[in-house]
Amino acid sequence: MASITSSYVSGQTNVTGLGNGTDFNALIDGLVKAESVHINSLESWRKEWTDKVANFQGLNTKMLALKTTLEGMDTLDSFMVKSVSSTDASALSATADSSAQVSSHTVVVGQLAQNDILTTTSGVSALTSSVTASNTNITFSYAGTSYTLSNISAGTTLTGLVNYINNNALCSGKIKATTIFDGTVYHLQLYGLGQGDANQVVLSNTGSLVFQPGGFDNTQQAQSSHIKVDGYPTGAASWLSRDSNTVSDVLPGITMNLKQANSNATLQLGISTDTAAIKQNIKTFVAQVNEVRALIQAISKVDDSSGTAKGAILTGNYGVQLISSQLKDAVADKGLGFSYYTVSGSTVTGDYYSSLSQLGIKTDAEQGSATSGQLTLDEAVLDEALAANPDAVAKLFAADYLGESDSQNFSYLSHIGGTTKPGNYEVSITTDGSGISSATINGHTALIDGWRITGGSGFDEAGLVIQLDNHTLNSTMTGQVNLKLGKAGEMVAKLKSLTSSIDGPLHILEENYGEITKSIDKKIDFETTRIAKLKQTLQAKFSRLDTLLGKLTQQQNQLASAIQQMTK
Repeated sequence: MASITSSYVSGQTNVTGLGNGTDFNALIDGLVKAESVHINSLESWRKEWTDKVANFQGLNTKMLALKTTLEGMDTLDSFMVKSVSSTDASALSATADSSAQVSSHTVVVGQLAQNDILTTTSGVSALTSSVTASNTNITFSYAGTSYTLSNISAGTTLTGLVNYINNNALCSGKIKATTIFDGTVYHLQLYGLGQGDANQVVLSNTGSLVFQPGGFDNTQQAQSSHIKVDGYPTGAASWLSRDSNTVSDVLPGITMNLKQANSNATLQLGISTDTAAIKQNIKTFVAQVNEVRALIQAISKVDDSSGTAKGAILTGNYGVQLISSQLKDAVADKGLGFSYYTVSGSTVTGDYYSSLSQLGIKTDAEQGSATSGQLTLDEAVLDEALAANPDAVAKLFAADYLGESDSQNFSYLSHIGGTTKPGNYEVSITTDGSGISSATINGHTALIDGWRITGGSGFDEAGLVIQLDNHTLNSTMTGQVNLKLGKAGEMVAKLKSLTSSIDGPLHILEENYGEITKSIDKKIDFETTRIAKLKQTLQAKFSRLDTLLGKLTQQQNQLASAIQQMTK
């Protein structure tokens, strides 16, 4: 009889077919395998969707890396490097931002700024020595204003007095206390925290401090720095005076660091543009953009090398196509808020450079080329552009909502970040007998506030503020105001939108594909459960069949034996 074994743990029956010579397990496995073809198809289908999501995530990561790189060069100060040289860096050094003009300047440092320091003439033997004979008050003035420190307890130590002064809110930002050891005794010192002539520290009452009768010496006088720049001001006794040794409001875009004073020494600062640093930024821009382009090409290409066209995993995907198109447009189009350069007689309008192609940056459109679809950089063209006008090169890459007006009658004043769009705006302002009577920006009515107009909400110019400088009455003045955003900033804005975890195309596709994957998982689970039940049913059926066949085989053997006996 066939062998039938049961597992009470799993509830499954194992049919071996030992009684009749039939391997029912193999037959069941074959039937189950045939029924599992649909699961295999579903799992293969599921893998296609999960592979697409993995490629979306890889592209998203690459675009975020590009965004991070470009955020490091999307302002003029970060993109355009200005170098400063000094004939004596130990006496005078300086730094320059993008607004500094290429030039040279002479500087004379007549006096360094310093703060006031008061030191006790006498001292005490230890930091723990008492310095107050009784409860006392101390009154001081700083920058002309008087303050009183009251209720200093009798027996306060030198360390305790220092801590009391430094932790008192009245002293914050004005004076600081410390000690100095002369080898025998400890002296109390009071520092005025601000430099400059006006920041004198004057003690008018020292109460019962033990540092008597000599009191305090003014060991360092507060004073302002004195400089002459490019020979100004004239006259031996005339100086530019500042309350610091860091001077940033004399030469536009230049911060001078005064280190040594010598009224008889003329120092020289040289300002130059570091075109090598700008060029490296541009090469980084090209290389990083090409990394994203190369990845997009790899996941969306069509391979027909075998004679049969075969698409990659995301060939024809609308999300990838959208990203590719937007990033290409950002590189190829004219800069936002820029105008084409034109010369008409003696009149010059527009921007010296308004597109990347003018700097030698183009897309290789040659099919089959090793760099097909990639950006290429003609360094010779770029070098010429940098030599001709490095400021214009930097502006095209890194203008950060730079507002400019082509009219002498009105000027750009401000905009609202995140609201006002970069672009070119046609402006018309009409005045009557009392001021501005009407105004439009790109044909839309603007809001009027005195001699200023503001772009209305709902339009690209919303929040753009323009100031009328020509107050001629009963007149109409027209012109253009440009709000410029460089290519790095434009790319950052696009990448921010494309990689958004809320409404970015990749995120939306990933969520949609995730829902598809969940649906497939449900189908796989259903099929798995169905086949498991089918296997149990088959095992039960074949178990009964095996039992029946075993009985029939037994009967057959009995009949055969009986016939054999009858024959004998």
